[in-house]
Amino acid sequence: MRQTPLYYYSSASGLVRSFAERLERPVFNLAEREHRLSEVDGPWVLLTPSYKTGNDSNDTIPEAVRRFLRSEANRRRLVGVMGSGNRNFGQHYQMAAREIARRSGRPMLFEFELAGTPWDVEEGRAILEQLDAALVTAHQPVQPD
Repeated sequence: MRQTPLYYYSSASGLVRSFAERLERPVFNLAEREHRLSEVDGPWVLLTPSYKTGNDSNDTIPEAVRRFLRSEANRRRLVGVMGSGNRNFGQHYQMAAREIARRSGRPMLFEFELAGTPWDVEEGRAILEQLDAALVTAHQPVQPD
């Protein structure tokens, strides 16, 4: 079964990268130019952190994520969003992921804090495995009786 790839942005802290790599599926770091400028060839999931710390004039969506989403093909093939955040950001916790999900009409699949706990990783894997299965079912031709 095809594993839906995960495109993510991780800052120098590496917290989001750590989570993404523990999901045991194809992952692509949007901090790397080659991935940021690419176009996906099928369904994919976005994993983005939120950095807004309370200044309403600051944008919470990382620029690398914005650039990747400028591609119409990438926006069209996006099937879900996951978010990493810091609860210290208060009302801005998970704002980037939630805003992208709202604007794109795609579901928020999962939210976790910082690099996630072992439970978060297991839950993220399970959610993505269910998504993989649902995408296979959705794309199978209908068999005549």
